[in-house]
Amino acid sequence: MQITHAGRIQDTIRVHQHREGSFRYRRLLTGEPGTPGNFVLELVTTTNDFFSPRHRHNFDQFRYQVEGTFDFDRNGKMKPGVLGYFPEATPYGPQSSDEHSLTLTLQFGGASGSGYMAAEQIEIATEALKKLGRFEKGVFHRNDGEDGRPNVDGYQALWEHTNGRPMIYPRPRYHDPVMMYPDHYDWIAVAGAPGVSTKLTGTFTERGTEARFLKLDPGARASFGERKIGFIIHGAGSVGRGGNYERHTAFLADAGETIDITASAPTEILVLGLPHFETAAAQSIAAE
Repeated sequence: MQITHAGRIQDTIRVHQHREGSFRYRRLLTGEPGTPGNFVLELVTTTNDFFSPRHRHNFDQFRYQVEGTFDFDRNGKMKPGVLGYFPEATPYGPQSSDEHSLTLTLQFGGASGSGYMAAEQIEIATEALKKLGRFEKGVFHRNDGEDGRPNVDGYQALWEHTNGRPMIYPRPRYHDPVMMYPDHYDWIAVAGAPGVSTKLTGTFTERGTEARFLKLDPGARASFGERKIGFIIHGAGSVGRGGNYERHTAFLADAGETIDITASAPTEILVLGLPHFETAAAQSIAAE
């Protein structure tokens, strides 16, 4: 099990060189680099200097808006409480931010098995590409005479440099990102778990990627299976073997693991289920 308390972590400032502007983030949970199921969960603060052009990725994302507003132009605005699913290969944006926007962001390898690059890989590729061109408003512009397309999406340029081959996007499974309004869903009692209710907001792709919310009354108990991430929206209690949780605690049940959570105060949890990959498919992709 991994567990991190966001309220006890200092922000790290990142100048987002393959996008426009800077932001602050707290890294909460990470996956296994080089595997199709790699992921990173961060609590990200952006301001109105952030900009990203309309683009797409070869990985999936969930975004949960905690504070402020994040604007995705034709795809809509995310206000507090809105949950968005951004599938691989589906274009979205352009993006811009309020004066203060706090977003829980989960980026992870999608159903195609293309994986997700680790932060260290991105940093190394960024420094290398800065010698070959420049990043401007989310686009990498190559210097005259350098091999490759003269203008390409910033993240795509990093991926292609790291992997040494052109990025081939998977065929899109969704035409647009999916914006969910959890407040419009009803709570459904969980059978066999007194004091526990749930809202299933969506199950996505053949890999069973999932988003739901759980509500626990004081004294209620719920179980989390493998590849499930929990993020405490509010509440207090215990999780796993003796660990406590508080507002904005994040935790992960690893493969083959089930963990219990017991509420000591009214609790609401965002639960994000990562995609399941068969053993044969879960092989290293970092050097492909």
